[in-house]
Amino acid sequence: MTEHWYSNRTQIYWTCKALVQGRIINHMDEIGEVRGWRLGAIIHTLRSQYSWPIETDYRGPERIAHYRLPGRCDWQALEFPKSAIGLREELQGEARGCAQAEGEGAEVPEVPPHG
Repeated sequence: MTEHWYSNRTQIYWTCKALVQGRIINHMDEIGEVRGWRLGAIIHTLRSQYSWPIETDYRGPERIAHYRLPGRCDWQALEFPKSAIGLREELQGEARGCAQAEGEGAEVPEVPPHG
């Protein structure tokens, strides 16, 4: 198999990130956000080669597939494809940044009333 499977790096990275962030995604999301068109193939590969526990709901009269990770899924235990390997570090960095901000007692600035 070549280094490029089904889609380009941006689409695979986007799919992994969206799922890990708890989003429910479909083909229209992929088309609109990364101009992709092979979400079904990416999902299939994540399930079959990387053992991602992706769930599918078919919605509407057209039965459009909507993909998500189950709420109990620990994304840190997932194996990532080569094109999304850096995503784990990126997300862990974001989590550390949020934890540090909370630990420092960061306050949300007060918004003045309109009037």
